[in-house]
Amino acid sequence: MLNGDEAPDGPTRRAFAKYGGTVALGGLLAGCTGGGDSGGVTASGDGTETGDGDGDTEANSTTSNGSNTEGEASAGLPYTAAMEPVGEVTFEAVPERWVAYDGGFADMAVALGKGDGVVGIGNADRYYTYVYDELSGVDVDRSPIEAHPDVRTKEQFYELDADVHLYDPQMLVNWFDWGEDDVTEIRDNVAPFFGNLIFRRSDEWHDYRYYTLYEAFERVAAAFNERERYEAFAELHESFIADVQSRLPATDDRPSVFLTFEGTDEPETFSPYRLIDKGTSKKQWLDLGVTDALTGTDIENLSTTNRGELDYENLIEVDPDVILVRGHERKSSTEFRDTVLAYMEDHPVGSELTAVKDGRVYRGGYLYQGPIHNLFLTERAAKQLYPDEFGPVTGDEELFDRQRIADVINGEF
Repeated sequence: MLNGDEAPDGPTRRAFAKYGGTVALGGLLAGCTGGGDSGGVTASGDGTETGDGDGDTEANSTTSNGSNTEGEASAGLPYTAAMEPVGEVTFEAVPERWVAYDGGFADMAVALGKGDGVVGIGNADRYYTYVYDELSGVDVDRSPIEAHPDVRTKEQFYELDADVHLYDPQMLVNWFDWGEDDVTEIRDNVAPFFGNLIFRRSDEWHDYRYYTLYEAFERVAAAFNERERYEAFAELHESFIADVQSRLPATDDRPSVFLTFEGTDEPETFSPYRLIDKGTSKKQWLDLGVTDALTGTDIENLSTTNRGELDYENLIEVDPDVILVRGHERKSSTEFRDTVLAYMEDHPVGSELTAVKDGRVYRGGYLYQGPIHNLFLTERAAKQLYPDEFGPVTGDEELFDRQRIADVINGEF
C-alpha cells in the first residue's frame, strides 16, 4: 500500500477506465473563477442561470445550448459536471464508489439512490444516518463508514480507490495542510474531487462561489448522472417549503433566535453562529423566517479564524426568545431537555434567560445537512419555533410524506 508521499508512475486502472486515459478532469484549483462553473450548469459552462447563491428555497432551472446538460443521460457517455473550485469534470462512466467529507454531501448521494456506493467518510461523527430509518427501503450500511470514519490523507484516498471524492479540495488545503500538488496528485491518480464547502460562509480562504443546498445537490446529481431523480426530489422539496411557509405567523410574531454550538451537557460558554451568513447548515432557520438574535451586535460568526465564545453574562445582554444548541444530535428531544435544559434551568445566571424560563432551548440541527436531512430538520424546526401551528417538538405530527421521499430515492417516480 502506498504511503502519503508516494505516487504511482501513472494513472491507476480506475482512472484509465473512467477518464479515458487522459485524466482530463478540467478546471483550476483554489479561487478559480475562469474555465470552471460560471453559475450555469450546462456542460459548456455558459448556461443562463444568474443567481448569486443566496436563495435556498427554489429548485434551479437549467438550460442547454445543444451540449449535454449536466446530469442528463440522453447524450450518453462521456458527460460533464462542474462545480467551483474544481471546475468542469469529465466522467467516462457513472461513479459507483464514492467518499464524502461531510454528511451533507453524503446525504446528497443517498438521495440520488447511491447509498450503497459509500466507501468512507471524512467526518463520521457528524453524519447522521438514523433519519433513513423512517424511509422505507432506504438503508445505508455504516460498516464502511465506521471502518473509514476520517478520510483526509493521501494514503487513505489511494487505499479506498473511489470513483469520485465529494470534497472541497481547498478544505483539505486549509484545514489539513495539503498542498496544491497533493490535490493534483490524488485527482490525477485516483479520482476527481467534486465539492464545495457550503455549510457556512465565514471562512476568509473561501474566495470562490458558494452554493445553496439545492444548487450543490444539482451539481452532485450531474456528477452521478441522476438528473431525473434530482428534479423529482427538488419538486417535492419546493412543495414542502411552500406549504410550511404559507403557515408561518406574521414577521412581528416570530421569535428571535440564538444559534450556538456547545457539546457538553453542562454548558458554561457558547460559540455563536450568525444566521445571516446563509450557509446550508442554517437553511431551515432561514426558510422559517426567524430573526437572528445577534442582529445589531458586533458578535462574529464562528469560523476557522474566530473561536470566540459567550458566557452567560454575555448571553443575558442578547436575551433571545429561543436558544438552539448544536452538538447534541444523538439525543432525543426529551434527553436534551433532561440534561442541557435542566442544567441551564439550575444555573444561577442561565436561569434568568428568557428562553430558559420559557423552556425554549432546543437542539440546533446538523452542521452538515443534505436534502434528506433538511426535510427532517425543517419539520423539527417548525415545531420548535411555531408549536401553536405545527405541534409540539415532542409530538408525532408529520409535515411531509415519508413514502414519497423514499419512492424518489428508490427510483420509483
